[in-house]
Amino acid sequence: MEKTAYLGSTRWHELNVNRIPMARPFSWLSKGLQDIRAAGFYSLRYGLAIVLVSALITAVVWFTESAFILPFLVAGFFIVAPPLGIGLYQMSAHLERGEPLAGCSAYQAWKSNQSQIAMVSAGFIIIMNTWLAANVGLFALLYQGISPPLENFFYSAFMTQKGANFAMASVAVGFVMAWAAFAISVITVPMLIDREVDGFTAIRYSIRSVLTNFPAMMLWAALIVAIVGIAIITFYVGLILALPLIGHASWHAYRDLVPENA
Repeated sequence: MEKTAYLGSTRWHELNVNRIPMARPFSWLSKGLQDIRAAGFYSLRYGLAIVLVSALITAVVWFTESAFILPFLVAGFFIVAPPLGIGLYQMSAHLERGEPLAGCSAYQAWKSNQSQIAMVSAGFIIIMNTWLAANVGLFALLYQGISPPLENFFYSAFMTQKGANFAMASVAVGFVMAWAAFAISVITVPMLIDREVDGFTAIRYSIRSVLTNFPAMMLWAALIVAIVGIAIITFYVGLILALPLIGHASWHAYRDLVPENA
């Protein structure tokens, strides 16, 4: 896949992004569905692979009696999801150019800008680990031991006064981290596989896109949380479709937000 050379400025006020109407995220979802239909087996297989890995991690956590951390792992999934969708962005790029999907893979996308994608992915992992550590620390402050016993975990964690304190602190920490993760990731990885650009420039474009189109991007964030959240409560089965939908739609978000000549 031919990459677009980046010839623009890296000065903040000269980062050129498009202004979009608030309802544009629904168009991205529509285009994402079109890509799923066009990619068919390739797209759904990708979603299934992520679901199987997620189910395996959940089983390991549950059977090692660390179930208290599951809600935070699920929340952390939203943080590390952008790099996980790299193969889906590549599929949408191939479909856009009329290129065959045979041989299209996450590894191929990774190789296109591997040092910068690795740097950005490591950043997301650090944010997720910070999120997990913060919640384990909050548990340690509020309870004896790392967590309440599993048999009354949800009551202790969410229905008692200590639980209310924990919930408020966890939501506050989570909101800050989720906002930061969304702002720096919304178009970063698609831009890295499409253009000869470094990770910091892609992140700056992502943040600029969010701030320039704040209402539309908040709607996009809410749609992502709603679609993935509903899919998760189906015991991950719904993620087979939800993840490809969000992944393909994210490619079209990037194409709408960053001009061709940026």
